Amino acid sequence: MRTARGGLLRIALVAVLGVAGCSSGEADPQAAAPSTTSAATPSASSSAAAPSEEPTEAEALPPVNSPVSLPALMGKEYDGRGLRLGRVLGEASTYTRRAVTYRSGDPRISGIINIPRGNGPFPALVLLHGYIDPAIYVTGQGLMREQDYLARGGYVVLHTDYRNHAGSDDDPRAERGLRLGYTEDVVNAVLAIKGSPLPFLDGERVGLLGRSMGGGVTYNTLVAQPGLVDAAVVFAPVSSRTSDNFDRWIRDERPELAAEIVDRYGAPEDSREFWREVSPRTYFDRISEPLLIHHGTSDDSCPIRWTRATYDALQQQGKDAKLFVYDGEEHAFGPQWPLSMRRTVRFFDRHLA
Repeated sequence: MRTARGGLLRIALVAVLGVAGCSSGEADPQAAAPSTTSAATPSASSSAAAPSEEPTEAEALPPVNSPVSLPALMGKEYDGRGLRLGRVLGEASTYTRRAVTYRSGDPRISGIINIPRGNGPFPALVLLHGYIDPAIYVTGQGLMREQDYLARGGYVVLHTDYRNHAGSDDDPRAERGLRLGYTEDVVNAVLAIKGSPLPFLDGERVGLLGRSMGGGVTYNTLVAQPGLVDAAVVFAPVSSRTSDNFDRWIRDERPELAAEIVDRYGAPEDSREFWREVSPRTYFDRISEPLLIHHGTSDDSCPIRWTRATYDALQQQGKDAKLFVYDGEEHAFGPQWPLSMRRTVRFFDRHLA
């Protein structure tokens, strides 16, 4: 497991802007037998030759042109901690489901944790749900099929609610602050696992799985803190270019918020540097983890062209990325979901062994 350079881990917070409309398909319908997917094309496995001398951390960070940007946030220190088990929420044949809280800086974040039966310690996965209106969201909602499947596969599953959701503390600045806190909450969830004395947790083996908006938060986290986790998987993710998400869901569907954002930072067509510096794609060169992407061709929420562009950008950087395309699958995944999960577990088994 890669570790951070001493002291508190330095991470970035990346804007998860305009992804509200890309819901996570929370109905989670029962999946039928899988059909055949199109072949996946793995990215190039080798990167460009490294320089003769390793740059220092300060030299490796891009220049800061705005306080609201990825470069401005890459040096911030976080100390995710205080992972606390709450009441038992349910018992399955192979795992126990419990409430959980942890600290993400000052806010306390709620969520659920599925703990496999047995001696452990078990590898852990942090799950990042897609958009659900915080006004109706309940703890642990989202990725319910994945929570169950992965716990039955022998993984501790921590599903974070994010701030402003369920039992998490409120952050009134989250909306006008471009929802940077969601990425912070995920990084701090990983740090809380790594620092926890709970005997069933193996803090040296941690991965991420994000869906829809959570896929965008996954990209953010990989860019923000290279080496924080061992591997990541995303399903039907939003665009890695933030202006796409703004145009898709904020500009027309939420005019008041759009006006506030444009007034503060400028529109994408006018403030190109700002929007470039809040897009994770700009900093894909920082990613160090293997990444698996699942996307359906019939996704009318997060169009597959976004993922094709993301995958091309990852390939150009020589990253260890693989894309599986599922003919006819929609945003929530249905018939081919079991196949996608078998591939996901094989991927995590390989990289978190």
